[in-house]
Amino acid sequence: MSDFTSDFWNLYVAGLTLVSIIACLILLWIAGTTKAATVHDNTTGHVWDGDLREINNPLPKWWVYLFIITCVFGLAYGALYPMFGKFQGVLGWSSQGQHTAEVQKVEAAIAPIYAKFQGMKPEDMAADAQAMAIGERLFMNYCAQCHGSDARGAKSFPNLADGDWLGGTGADYIKTTIGNGRTGVMPPMAAAIGSAEDVRNVAQYVLSLSKTETDATRAAQGKEKFAACAACHGADGKGMHATGAPNLTDDTWLHGFGEEAIIKAVNQGFTNQMPAQSALLNEAQINVLASYVWSLSNKAAK
Repeated sequence: MSDFTSDFWNLYVAGLTLVSIIACLILLWIAGTTKAATVHDNTTGHVWDGDLREINNPLPKWWVYLFIITCVFGLAYGALYPMFGKFQGVLGWSSQGQHTAEVQKVEAAIAPIYAKFQGMKPEDMAADAQAMAIGERLFMNYCAQCHGSDARGAKSFPNLADGDWLGGTGADYIKTTIGNGRTGVMPPMAAAIGSAEDVRNVAQYVLSLSKTETDATRAAQGKEKFAACAACHGADGKGMHATGAPNLTDDTWLHGFGEEAIIKAVNQGFTNQMPAQSALLNEAQINVLASYVWSLSNKAAK
């Protein structure tokens, strides 16, 4: 990888930029000092169409001065700001530094607003109209793209407005998930279950757990093979919060409902990732947002 991370391209860009500016100045100097061979009427002797003569007119002074100013400005800009390869400029400016400064400025401005909610319990914050208005706006900006504006999610994106939670419950868990993100993995289990018919039987058994009409014979045959799934979902199929394994006995289906959806999950597995938001939100914002999300599914907060 050293061939792709050397300083060659930085030096190439810096050198090419500097040489180009200097070359423009040299070209201008040559054009301004070179005397063209002319006759008494200031023409070069070139004639087109019988009477169209070429006159040797110098460049306008205003254009020459503007050209020089442009080149000087380019050199000055390159000295002050990053332009010549890795050279950061005398002022040490960077887009990342400016972004950080602007973020700090905004955080300082909004800090008094969030200070009011510091230390408040989720149930108290959920009863505060201002906190919920702020939480809703944060949710719309950072969460609604995946979970929907009504927080009811979509296929493969959890519904945050019901009482079904994977990996844990409570405002503290929600706060940790928002800040650090979460990855949910369902490994392909077909090899552990057996043949394609065995997988279909297990799918029927899983459907029977949620009181769905199934093929009783297949479901009975699939119960024994379900032992491969019980390690995560439990022998009763009610899942485990510790591992994030969903409850298979309710009517909540994150990745689709029905025999084919279950067979696909068993054969292919899936990986869901909730991205960490700590790089975008500070602790105070995450605290308010977590309380808002908690309130969506907690009847005591309504």
